[in-house]
Amino acid sequence: QVQLVESGGGLVQPGGSLRLSCVVSGTFFSLRTMAWYRQAPGKQRELVARITGGGIKNYADSVKGRFAISRDNAKNTVYLQMNSLKPEDTAVYYCNTVVDYLNYWGQGAQVTVSS
Repeated sequence: QVQLVESGGGLVQPGGSLRLSCVVSGTFFSLRTMAWYRQAPGKQRELVARITGGGIKNYADSVKGRFAISRDNAKNTVYLQMNSLKPEDTAVYYCNTVVDYLNYWGQGAQVTVSS
């Protein structure tokens, strides 16, 4: 069974940094495209960043230059380093992968950016 377990959310002041982690089990992690999504209150879930098994990355325009996605295949873990955080980055962040055309999600990590 595919499982994704996130950690690393919290409360941070504007301009601060956080790193999210997502540990994946039940699938060949190194082959999987991994993604981070977020959902703010009253808004639709949106793609934040994606990294392929070969390491190709892409980002939402709103986070380019501030966020960085990476992966450690030895640890079955994908990361989201978030710098220069803004109040509009406040959301629940979800780790995601697709296996056999099925979407799998982590439990979500709350990120709150506030002074």
